[in-house]
Formats: sequence, C-alpha cells, structure tokens
Amino acid sequence: MSTPPTTRPGPPFPAVLIVIGVALISINLRPGATSVGPLLEEISAGLSLTPTVAGLLTALPGFAFAVAGALAVGLAHRVGLSTAITLGVGAVVVTLLARILTDSAAVFLVLTAIGLAGMGLGNVLVPAWIKRHSRDGGVRLMTIYSMGLTVGGAVAPLVAAPLAEIAPGQWRGALGLWGFVALAALLPWVVMSIRDRVHRRADSEVNGRMVHSPTALALTALFGVQSMNAYIQFGWLPQIYRDAGLAAASAGALTSIVAGLGILGGLLMPTVIDRSRNLSGWMIAFGGLAIGGYLGLLLAPTTLPWLWAALLGLSGFAFPTAIALITARSRDPHITAQLSGFVQPVGYFLAGFGPLAVGVLHAITGGWTLVLVLLMASGAGLTVFGLRVATPVFVDDEMARGA
Repeated sequence: MSTPPTTRPGPPFPAVLIVIGVALISINLRPGATSVGPLLEEISAGLSLTPTVAGLLTALPGFAFAVAGALAVGLAHRVGLSTAITLGVGAVVVTLLARILTDSAAVFLVLTAIGLAGMGLGNVLVPAWIKRHSRDGGVRLMTIYSMGLTVGGAVAPLVAAPLAEIAPGQWRGALGLWGFVALAALLPWVVMSIRDRVHRRADSEVNGRMVHSPTALALTALFGVQSMNAYIQFGWLPQIYRDAGLAAASAGALTSIVAGLGILGGLLMPTVIDRSRNLSGWMIAFGGLAIGGYLGLLLAPTTLPWLWAALLGLSGFAFPTAIALITARSRDPHITAQLSGFVQPVGYFLAGFGPLAVGVLHAITGGWTLVLVLLMASGAGLTVFGLRVATPVFVDDEMARGA
C-alpha cells in the first residue's frame, strides 16, 4: 500500500455540499465535447463546415483544455481555487447556450472554444481542490469525480442523435441541452466560492522544477496519449462506424459503450491505485486492449462492432487511472495543484493534435486504414509510459531531490 498522502483541512463546507459540487461539476466537464461527434455531419451541413474545419472542431477540446489548463493555476492564485472553478462553470453555461443561436461557423467555433476552456479550468483545478478538502487523500472524492467525468462523457453521445430527432432546432437543441444541465452545477460552486477563505498561497503557481520529475513527465505522456485516443474516439469513432455502414444512432450508442465503460473504470481505479503497490499489469492491459480494438475496427468494423467498442472502452480505464494518479503520486495539496497544472495542459496540448491529424489524414487518404494503424501504435505508448508511473513514487520527493 502506498504511503498516505499529506492533506490539510479545508474550509468548513458541509460534506453533502462538497459531494454534490464535485459530482455535478464532473458530469459537466465532458458533454460539451463528446456530444459533437455523433452530430458532426449535421453540424457540418448546418454551418457549412469544410472537412478541415470539422477536423478543427474535433481538435478543439484538446487545445482548449491545454490553454485553459496552463492558465488555471495562475488564475486560482489570484482569485482563489473555488472562485476559479466557478468562473469555469459559468463559462460553460453561457457558451453552450449561446453557440446554438448562431449560423456563423466562426462564432460557433469561438463559443465552443470558450466553453471548453471553462471545462479546462475544472479539469486542472478540481483534483487539487479535492486533495485540499479530503481527509483520506482524495480517494472517495476522486472516485466520484472520475465516475462523473465518464457518466457525462458517455451519456452525451448516447442521446445526441435521438435528441436531435425530437428536439426543437434538431442538432441545435440536442447540443443546447447541456448548457441547461450545467446550470445545476453552478449554484453549489457559487456558494463554495463565497465561503472559501483559503489563503492565496495555497494556490501557488506551477513550479518549473516539475520538469525534473521523471514521474511527472511520464504521467504527462500517459495522460497525453490516452487523451489523444479519447478525443479521437469522441470526435471520429462515430464517423468511422457510419462510414462502415452503421446508422447514426447506432454509431452514437457504440461510442457510448466506449465512454460508458469508463464509469466502471472511474469507480474501480482510484481504489486499485490506493491499494496496489504495482500497476504494471494494468498498464500492459491498457495498451493491448487498445491495439485489439483498433485492429478490429480495421479488419471487421461491422462484424462485432460492440466488441471493438468494448475493447477500446476497457483500454480507456487508463484515463481515470491517469487522473487519479495526479493525487496519488503527490502528497502535499500544493504539489497536487502544480502537478495537475503541468500534466493536464501539456497532455491535452499533445492530445489536441490527434483529432486534427485524423481529419487531415482521412481527407488525404479517403479512408481509415492509416489512421487505425497509427492508433494501434499509440497503444504501445500507453504501456511504455504507464509502466514508468506504475509504482508509488512521489513527485514531492523527486522535486526535493532536484532542488
């Protein structure tokens, strides 16, 4: 079992408020991105998007998360951790509702990017907030957080196409729904930001010495490779299935299998990490499952489409693993904030190139063969980088040695 991490008591928030706040924000950090893929054809037709611009739309989550994540710790240093998270939730609400009202592709892209940036603030800051406000190192709250991320990510593509058939405005109504859902998350965070009186020193800037931590670098690479795969799947997997001959609703449902299995991963992996001395077997499995899923899509996409989706979904356990390792591989909440502010922006920046490159390669080749072969190769990366963070080495110790 790993050494218990250091925590410090946070402000006297009621436990139920903390749980509700973490659960609601986690559910709202993915639908603004994952609801787009199943409706990409309809959005492209409605806004007259070129294939290149459509590829940019699928790449926006990674890039927006990277930019916002790079600024997140500095913003929290100035306005407070809870307030910074609240500002992010507010941006999600406003932009997800506003973007469905425009007929301009440029305005739609800008509003989408701002909304995703709001989600990016939550991505980086919520793990640090959890570390500060937990008595058990964050295991329970990280379990809720990881499950919420995957629930939101799974439900959005599942209901996107059916909602577009019945909602006012069709695809616009289906996308706009998530702005109203995000409203539910805003209230508890407004309350907590008002009550939060944590000293600003706790929200420290990202420390440049993080680059001298091998664990931080390997965790960044693991997070980047997994995030790249995840956002390629969110953005392009429905289209891969549709090009193979499946209906839009079926393609969305299969994508939801991928995201939905992450619910199990989010429930399981924080506890596995807390109780395990070595995660090497898991890391090898993540890479092998990814290779198997992409190989199935390449050779027989419609023969057992649910199986390939299931393999990719099980490989996606790497995502809640990487998220949970941010708190598990750090002791002090300050270091957790710095690690999260390092791992996620760099990781998402790397991930942002994936969907964009897929769009370009697909446009050039007219098919999915090269894309799927390259994605199979990324499965090896999951294992290589994962093995480096498989043992309980703490970033705090590596930074101290570097100093």
